[in-house]
Amino acid sequence: MIANTAHNHIDDSAWDFEQWFLHPGEQSTKKFRELIESTVSIIANQSVEGNRPFSGIVHDDIKAMARCVTRVPINGQELEYVMKDIHEVVKHSLWISHPSAIAHLHCPPMLPSIAAEMIIAALNQSLDSWDQSPAATHVEEEVLKHFITKISYYLHADGVFTSGGTQSNYMGMLLARNQACETYFSVNIQQDGFPAEASRLRILCSDHAHFTVQQSAAQLGLGSNSVITVKTNDQQQLCLADAKEKLEQLHEQDLIPFAIVATAGTTDFGSIDNLKEIADLADTYRLWMHVDAAYGGALLFSHQYRYLLDYLWEADSITIDFHKLYFQSISCGAFFVKDKQSFQHILYHADYLNPEEDQEKGIVNLVEKSTQTTKRFDALKILMSLKLLGTDQFGNMIDYTIDLAKKTQQLLRQHHFDVFHEPVLNAVLFRYLPENLDDACFADEINRELQRHFYQSGELIMAKTVQNGNVYLKLTMLNPLNTVDKMKGHIENIKQIGKEIETEKGGEVYEYSIHY
Repeated sequence: MIANTAHNHIDDSAWDFEQWFLHPGEQSTKKFRELIESTVSIIANQSVEGNRPFSGIVHDDIKAMARCVTRVPINGQELEYVMKDIHEVVKHSLWISHPSAIAHLHCPPMLPSIAAEMIIAALNQSLDSWDQSPAATHVEEEVLKHFITKISYYLHADGVFTSGGTQSNYMGMLLARNQACETYFSVNIQQDGFPAEASRLRILCSDHAHFTVQQSAAQLGLGSNSVITVKTNDQQQLCLADAKEKLEQLHEQDLIPFAIVATAGTTDFGSIDNLKEIADLADTYRLWMHVDAAYGGALLFSHQYRYLLDYLWEADSITIDFHKLYFQSISCGAFFVKDKQSFQHILYHADYLNPEEDQEKGIVNLVEKSTQTTKRFDALKILMSLKLLGTDQFGNMIDYTIDLAKKTQQLLRQHHFDVFHEPVLNAVLFRYLPENLDDACFADEINRELQRHFYQSGELIMAKTVQNGNVYLKLTMLNPLNTVDKMKGHIENIKQIGKEIETEKGGEVYEYSIHY
């Protein structure tokens, strides 16, 4: 059989690779500018023309659009035609930067962060070893030192950038588990594997803690049932009395509580656990204290609310997300430890990547304190943002959004909505209550319909959740461009549409009861 060698022959003149890669050539520079300018045009037009956070396109139509634009040709297409398809994707995406996109913990990314993304992508470094990212490695280290100072950790603390709260919470539980296995069972889990006695290990957290505590326990071989949930008080904080009771019960059962997770900014409420009380409890019962400050960690720069993070420095490990209230593009988070020696629990040397001789020479290879190998230069985003704005203005933005949430809560009460709580951060839970029917299921259906209605109209993106068995709507107000006047308009619209739904649904209920 004679092989077909037609495609194996390399003919430099037959291929035009030059324009598709960054290099000093004229073709590369021209193509790069064309692509960037076209991209800027699409985004700029969306920000001007997008008077709603979502187009309102229905599910089937968006699937059809996706099938159409993802057809990949054999031969390349002209930029104009490709960008028309990309424009369709952008047009029907959720526009997080719009002030009326206030459903989840998604922040509008600041322009410096977006600009930094282009530099990060163009450099395309991986921050796992120093030789791949010489300047970036030390920039990350210095940015982390700034936050370590803000936390009020001592000099022997350390940190690493992560993809976000899920990875950071996982790392907190991982280090705590490995330390517990050494402490209680004299087992180096990295070398010897998982000891059978580890089935006795238990983690405590509040019933409002992030689901990643249970998820991490499951992934770490402890099982989600190893997580003991503690009741919360009327401020939606971890209840210290119940925590003490649970700890005593665990000891009576010959189980080993080894970690407690405090939350500084719960997803639904923004509530912040009493860090001082939990730190004292952790000290008494010899627990690893992890603080999930993915949301509330931005209060480090707040002028008015910084005190809410007092005693954060007592934590053995901390999660902070920069793609929440730090206004950074996804993904961008960090994980901190009080004692840098804690990272020894995940240290592994690979001869080709981070040989032991590097450590002896003082060379920093970030893979040694991360569960990631390939790692982005996300520190550049928060650095550019803080340098351009300054920490004073940054603190003003954080305080503004929290104050706006408090004023929105007051407006909701004035319009006779059922408001679940006083906001601590930016999250506000509320629900529409029917005037004439005292029926919890009926109220739940109206609130579900309200969330669906406004999402489909594209004018207001709210979230929904369940508390105490009832459906609530949620506003997560992270956008500093939002205003009280805009929220007044939204609340009036929600009330009007709620009444219309109540009338329609009430008629259906009445008609059903007559026929029944």
